[in-house]
Amino acid sequence: MCHDGLQCAKFAEFLRCLDDDLARQAREKGCPYCAGRLDRACYERKPRGGGPDFGEGYNWRWSFCCAQRECRLRTTPASVRFLGQKIYLGAVVLLSACMQQGLSDARVAQLDLVLEVPRRTLKRWRVWWHEVFVHSAFWQAARARLMPAVDAQRLPLSLFERFADDQFGQQLGRILQFISPLSTRAAHAV
Repeated sequence: MCHDGLQCAKFAEFLRCLDDDLARQAREKGCPYCAGRLDRACYERKPRGGGPDFGEGYNWRWSFCCAQRECRLRTTPASVRFLGQKIYLGAVVLLSACMQQGLSDARVAQLDLVLEVPRRTLKRWRVWWHEVFVHSAFWQAARARLMPAVDAQRLPLSLFERFADDQFGQQLGRILQFISPLSTRAAHAV
């Protein structure tokens, strides 16, 4: 596992820039309910698994509130840093689940030592990838864009392999962008 890559300030900044771009796009579209102007309404998160290099600014999740008095509904754009309401960073959830392929006691101990992810959480994530993710509306639509088909029995590793790149950080960034719709409630609405 490339733990140094996860704690690298440069990688953290890369993910923050991707989130900033997703937020900018969402704000430019306006309120999805009434087309009104969106005002900034970020909220604090306390993500686990990033380490000190990720910085204080990493604790804020982009969100907006409609400026129209009659509407005032919240819009939270997709994120590559946060995976829905999970308290661990999306990269940690993804990489930890990938490492579980052929899970051994030594790997579990390494994950617990490096990322401080308990065994029961790792098992819960594995169930999430194999039972919740594969039945999600997002995956039902997104898997059609991946030909040949991704092996659902080997998720998320098979999905990670599909986004192969010479640069590990770029590969991780691309897959996090791909699954970023899961970071919003809209992806779970169907």
